[in-house]
Amino acid sequence: MTDLIATGHMTTADLAAFGFLVLGWLVFGVLVEHPPRGRPSVAALMTGYRREWMRQFVTRQPRIFDASVMDSLRQGTSFLASATMIAIGGGVALIGNTERLLGLAEDLTLASAPAAVLEAKIIVILLFLTNAFLKFLWAHRLFGYCAIVMAAVPNEADDPFAYLRAEQAAQINISAARSFNRGLRAVYFALAALAWMLGPIALAAATTVTLAVLWRREFASISRRVLMDGTPK
Repeated sequence: MTDLIATGHMTTADLAAFGFLVLGWLVFGVLVEHPPRGRPSVAALMTGYRREWMRQFVTRQPRIFDASVMDSLRQGTSFLASATMIAIGGGVALIGNTERLLGLAEDLTLASAPAAVLEAKIIVILLFLTNAFLKFLWAHRLFGYCAIVMAAVPNEADDPFAYLRAEQAAQINISAARSFNRGLRAVYFALAALAWMLGPIALAAATTVTLAVLWRREFASISRRVLMDGTPK
């Protein structure tokens, strides 16, 4: 990318839009995981529910429901990991194939854009997708760890290890969910980065829309109000 800047293929507007994309991704991630005390995010609220789940798990008999929930979480994580891996493969196949890149540029009415510029933009998308893939992969493994720790929780609530093991399972579950959410955010911003193919203004607009959508889902959604009330609607 340094060479592209030196040769003038990357404009100041491109760099500003790219910086806005990366800054928005990083800052919003911090805001979601460490929200203001008076306005918790959905992710922060779900942390309390995950701990409550494990406390209820100690006395629940039978525990088939909990096993089903864990299986569902692992399947969802596995699906998204597979999807991002396929997307990464498609992007890698496109890089270095000049004919396909030029054909893509023509389809997007960007015939004047050098192939190297398009490759750099695709690499940015691939970096976001790779980050998402690694986060989903780690989340899948953590959910597996959580399932094993849950299996180690004693059936008797008065067992001295019962609530200790439950708390350990809750902490691992929370870590898995955090990694999963980071992977989802990376996918959202990878989709926003696709707009860069249309130019820096399109990238800035897509980043703004992405931030607005994520903010609403984390801080102004109906699901958040339900979680704040503590009663399902």
